[in-house]
Amino acid sequence: MPLQSMLSGRGSGSSKAENTQSDGKSFEQLRQECLQKGILFEDPDFPATDSSLYFSQSVPVAIEWKRPTEICSNPKFILDDADRTDICQGQLGDCWLLAAIASLTLKKDALTRVLPHDQEFDHRYAGIFHFQFWQHNKWLDIVVDDRLPTVRNKLIMLHSASNNEFWSALLEKAYAKLHGSYESLKGGSTLEAMEDFTGGVGELYETKKSPDNLFSIMKKALDRGSMMGCSIDITSSAESEAKLNNGLVKGHAYSITGLEEVNYRGRTVQLIRIRNPWGQVEWNGPWSDNSREWSYIDAAEKRRILQNSTEDGEFWMEFDDFKANYDRVELCNMTPDALTENTKRHWEVNTFEGSWIRGSTAGGCRNFIDTFWTNPQFKLRLEDADDDDDDVCSVVIALMQKNRRKLRKEGLDMETIGFAVYEAPESEEQASKDFFRYHASKARSRTYINTREVSERFTLPPGEYLLVPTTFQPHHEADFLVRMFSEKKAGALEMGSTVDADLPEPPPPSLPEEETDEEKGLRRLFEQLAGEDQAISVRELQQMLNGVLSRRKEIKFDGLTLSTCHSIINLMDVDNTGMLEFQEFKVFWEKMKKWIMLFLSFDTDRSGKMSSYELRIALKAAGMQLNNSLLQLIGLRFADANYDIDFDDYLTCIVRLENMFRIFKAMDTNKRGRVRMNIMQFLMLSMNV
Repeated sequence: MPLQSMLSGRGSGSSKAENTQSDGKSFEQLRQECLQKGILFEDPDFPATDSSLYFSQSVPVAIEWKRPTEICSNPKFILDDADRTDICQGQLGDCWLLAAIASLTLKKDALTRVLPHDQEFDHRYAGIFHFQFWQHNKWLDIVVDDRLPTVRNKLIMLHSASNNEFWSALLEKAYAKLHGSYESLKGGSTLEAMEDFTGGVGELYETKKSPDNLFSIMKKALDRGSMMGCSIDITSSAESEAKLNNGLVKGHAYSITGLEEVNYRGRTVQLIRIRNPWGQVEWNGPWSDNSREWSYIDAAEKRRILQNSTEDGEFWMEFDDFKANYDRVELCNMTPDALTENTKRHWEVNTFEGSWIRGSTAGGCRNFIDTFWTNPQFKLRLEDADDDDDDVCSVVIALMQKNRRKLRKEGLDMETIGFAVYEAPESEEQASKDFFRYHASKARSRTYINTREVSERFTLPPGEYLLVPTTFQPHHEADFLVRMFSEKKAGALEMGSTVDADLPEPPPPSLPEEETDEEKGLRRLFEQLAGEDQAISVRELQQMLNGVLSRRKEIKFDGLTLSTCHSIINLMDVDNTGMLEFQEFKVFWEKMKKWIMLFLSFDTDRSGKMSSYELRIALKAAGMQLNNSLLQLIGLRFADANYDIDFDDYLTCIVRLENMFRIFKAMDTNKRGRVRMNIMQFLMLSMNV
């Protein structure tokens, strides 16, 4: 039975938030401890120091960290209700975060999760607050103290328009802690924060280049509880928040709250409802609140559609007018664990996590065909077509690189990422270089780009597809998360995830009178080294193999190490003497010849080294199939700085692997792919590899 590796599996992550404090304590435990001791919480994980503000520069002004109780006399966490108009941007360049928070305030169920309402400046106040964010397929509970950066008693970062309301400032602090510092929040996209507030997956559409079915895409997204926003581009900072004659505002974030189709004078008209968080300032063109178009539709239909659209900043317009006037639509599809019960439909989601590791799984894009095939591969099975289309399945694929904002202080920024989708071969194994050489992709990300997430929507016929996520350049390392959303239930699995070995028992050694000339020569050399006991030690084995292999001009190396020779004896020493007799050595030599031929077949430039990316094929040809996790470890252990493996390391690797497989299979008497052992057995086996 194959030994199955652990996959990340399906689903959208746990809906219960994990505690993230370094001491493992929850918000409630920390608050209760502070109340019992009569002290205010001071967060050791995110202290009130300059390092929490900036990592690449000194703080430009004299900062004082103050608690809300020191700033005003009657602080409130939320005053009346959390609203977009509460939010004012501070000195940090994180307007993308502000826009996402503004959208979040329009979706109260999501807001309640991000801002748990079990905290206030009342009798339970202990200087501690907490917020919940989605990160890489799980929800995290982030605890902060309420010491905030101020200058002359004024908050300098994100703050409320009301002097005594602090939910937005504390939310920004918690988000900064999640990413390592306030400076880490400089620059970003609204969708990034929308996803972190909801666990959703973002899509961006340019209305002037949108697909023909954009209305249908947006309608389905709204039915599924997705968050949507839209905006009009500006060409200069002077145009920001500039009101046009038609009532729309440039450079301003709007929310999309409804889509309808109505019968108007014998034809079907598509309408969209938009909300301006300012209120009052509305579209004044066709289908605006008091326009004559409403007089020509059914009275009951009019009442139903207009019941919530009064002079409140929310208005209807025809979808064609919307596309003509607005430039961008940002759409955040919600995952099942973030949806409310009254949502009409749910997305199905498959999630996988992986890594691009130099020398094994960081193969780069299709331009680098020699290594592209070594990237992680995922098979997606689309079985059922969409409800409204018998021929195709709608799927959104989102590739996210993990922790890059937090890694900025180490000099690492976003990798350039993308993906390609192919019709899958029938095999469940990793597709080879030849497959990609002779098959074109059926879909792919529009571009490789250095953003946190790349997502695309596709319509594909039912069938099986192969997804290959990559960095643009090979050898670039990063961790990633792949999410695959579909309208109908879809299967997904990681290719090449099986761990197994087909190691037939070697044929018995030939009798002395039947030995070939090669074997007779080996016997003479063996007897010269062995002495009276007719067995060779590890040092004698090293001397013998180096002598024999040095005559093979096609193998260029500096000789086998004692470590390699120890591994050979451990593999071949069936009588546990710690030495090799000639019959044991002859069995090994037959293996050795096969391994040499495999090595030479991949050492195409006769450099005496094999590319670590080709090691996967060589091991498979030797009867051993490994998954990406094991190949990554082997690459890190044996490959040099140029991602090459010399003959000695290659031999050590293959001998140790065969030894481990044989020991495991001997212990796995029930052939179930798992064994039980005590600490003594484990240590003995580990020392013998």
